[in-house]
Formats: sequence, structure tokens, C-alpha cells
Amino acid sequence: MTNSILSRRAFALGAVAGTGVLAACGNGVGSSGAGLIDARVNATVAEMYRLYPNTQALASKSNGMLVMPLVTEAGLGFGGAYGRGALRVNDISVDYYSVTKATGGLQIGAQQYAHVLFFMTEDALLNFRRSPGWAAGADLEYVISDRGDSVNADTTTALAPVLAAVFGRAGLRIGATLEGTKYTRIIP
Repeated sequence: MTNSILSRRAFALGAVAGTGVLAACGNGVGSSGAGLIDARVNATVAEMYRLYPNTQALASKSNGMLVMPLVTEAGLGFGGAYGRGALRVNDISVDYYSVTKATGGLQIGAQQYAHVLFFMTEDALLNFRRSPGWAAGADLEYVISDRGDSVNADTTTALAPVLAAVFGRAGLRIGATLEGTKYTRIIP
């Protein structure tokens, strides 16, 4: 009887360990994930430039742009958001990132939106790339407001190290903010 219990435990332990090993094998290397993300990023940047022409000047002055083409956010009391995108330096994707966000409080609904972070200084870009998981905070300056109105970059926003554009919202949820959002490098 003792041998069969040990065998069951060994089997269960082996199955759990094997699942972890198999999950690690599916890291996406060699898949078409990067191509799909790049295609979405290209379409998002083109749409942003079309809707908000002032962002072209910001892009040309920035040291890099993190483009998140589709972020899905939902909440009912507790909520969260997830999306994937690419970091562009000189119009070339140099890294891929996921974005996650957890929220709590009085909220209900779901929405999808795109957002772009403009890294206006080399230090801001280096800090972002070197961090194991960069969290967006209240120090972001928005160049496109929550309602989707285009705002010109004035002296205040021009001095900010990171500028954010949130646009293309669809859904029934009030507000779209990047505070508390965490960005993590991925291999698509």
C-alpha cells in the first residue's frame, strides 16, 4: 500500500514539474508573434499620425517610442488590463513588451485602447530598457487627453522625460489612465 501512495505522489510531482518544463519550451522563439505585433504597431502609428498630426513632431524629437496597439481593460470591482507591443528606436522594433495593470475600487465595464509612450530623453529610454519591469506613474504627461482631444506639447510637456498618448478607445468604461501600469520585456 505504501508503494502505491509513493508512486502516486511521484507521478503527481513529475506531472507538475513536466508541465513547467513544457510551458518554458513555448517561449515563442521562431514564431510569427513578432511579425504580428510589428504589423499592429505599424497600423497604430499610422492611425495616430493621421488623427493627431502633432504626434509626428513628438516622435521625431523622441529617443524612442513604446507602442501598445491594443490594450484590453476590464473591471467589476477589481479589474485588470493586458496588451503587447514594441519599443521602436529610429522606426525599428528593438524589443517587445507586455503591459499589465491591476485595479481595485468602484469600477465596472470594459474597454480597449492604444497607447504610445514617447521617451524624450536618452536617460528615460535607458532607464526603461534596463529595468526588469518598469511601472508607469503619475509623472507621465499626456499629450492626448482621456477624451481623445489632441493637445499641443507646451513647455510643461516638452520638459517631461516621458510623454503618453492614449487614443482609439472603444468600450463602456470611464477613464483610461496609465498610472500603475507595468511594462515587462517579452519574447513574442
